[in-house]
Amino acid sequence: MTERRHATAIAIGGRAVLLLGPSGSGKSDLALRLIDRGAQLVADDQTLLTADDGTLIAGAVPGSAGLLEVRGVGIVRMAAHPPAPVALVVELGERGPRLPRPRTCEICGIHLPCLRLDAAQVSAPIRVELALNGDIMAID
Repeated sequence: MTERRHATAIAIGGRAVLLLGPSGSGKSDLALRLIDRGAQLVADDQTLLTADDGTLIAGAVPGSAGLLEVRGVGIVRMAAHPPAPVALVVELGERGPRLPRPRTCEICGIHLPCLRLDAAQVSAPIRVELALNGDIMAID
């Protein structure tokens, strides 16, 4: 099963983080800040998602690999990471709860860890990295 989503994907250590949100929510901006911290661009704005034996793979739409829209600057070219397994979904929008319970979301029939955050927060890139690395204590 393959679907095309309005999303941006970056790779950290070979694992993809899928950034979801409406236009103007900060997907490309957060991706740019994560890239500045060492992440690599998989896809910007439109991402191909493929379910492959229980793993969700994120890749660029043909012809768009290595292209990132930088608001106020234009389309910039950068190194493209090949398709990568999605390890985390980040839903962009309003700030989530202070101490959220771990949750998942389903894409192409695959359940993935899901984080909600405000991309405009200065600490957003670090929060993504912490969630990806599992550096979270369960609070009961």
